[in-house]
Amino acid sequence: MTLTMMTISPAFDPEGAPRKPAALCIGAQKAGTSWLAQMLGQHPQVWIPPFKEVQYFNFLHLPDHQQWIRWHYRNKPQEIRDRHKARGVPMPGALDAYLDGITSGKMFHNQWYKRVFAPAPAHAMAMDFTPEYSTLPPEGVAAVSGLLPRARVVYLVRDPVDRAVSQLRMNLRRARREPASVAEWMAELDDPVLQDRGDYASYVPRWRAHYPDMLILPFGRIAARPHAVLEAVEDHLGIGPMIYENAGNKVFANPEGLVPPPELHAELARRMAPQYDFLRGTMGDAFMDELR
Repeated sequence: MTLTMMTISPAFDPEGAPRKPAALCIGAQKAGTSWLAQMLGQHPQVWIPPFKEVQYFNFLHLPDHQQWIRWHYRNKPQEIRDRHKARGVPMPGALDAYLDGITSGKMFHNQWYKRVFAPAPAHAMAMDFTPEYSTLPPEGVAAVSGLLPRARVVYLVRDPVDRAVSQLRMNLRRARREPASVAEWMAELDDPVLQDRGDYASYVPRWRAHYPDMLILPFGRIAARPHAVLEAVEDHLGIGPMIYENAGNKVFANPEGLVPPPELHAELARRMAPQYDFLRGTMGDAFMDELR
């Protein structure tokens, strides 16, 4: 069953001062970051922006992403307003003003980034959930570390082939395309993004060089032992225990259909072999057992 979307971190301090986030959640696309955001959004000691992904460092260090990020900020405020309307819940004036404030004027500078987290209550840890930070170039990760040297980082990892297939299916649905033959399916593998988002051998060492105590979690553990995942995250963030609603449910599960042929799985496994070797050598067999 898919978890019904709820407001992330409903607590909101309209008088809050600009502040840096104290924690980051990064990782592979389709690896469970939305689930973790929904869970930690219930915790009174964590505050996540209402649109989840801030995308600040990506805007500065991944120029090819800037067009999408601008679209993200043009559309997310209206989505939040529409969500309130659909539920019959009045839009709080302070939230409305906040959304207008961070999406107008000059954006994507350090003071703007701090303003994003201003509504976090004083007792809560502000947290930036932007999975794609995991793909930052070396200078981008160095910039994160320079601004947030003491941040707690959580990195979610999914089986390389499963992750690529899930992303491919999502991309095809968004493009409203369906390959009609094995050859057409195989041609989809030419998209470098399918490999890039799961390049753990490049990205994990890059982040560990700046955050050696980074918490790395396997995707399969979320389904098998969701409460163990949440306890590990609580310990890493230094927050108290919490009883979470719907911890065993999925967020953004892929619909049925668009099943790739075995040939595509086999070719992906061949291409991803270095990633499996890296993960096994770095994280160990027990970690690999919970990857799926």
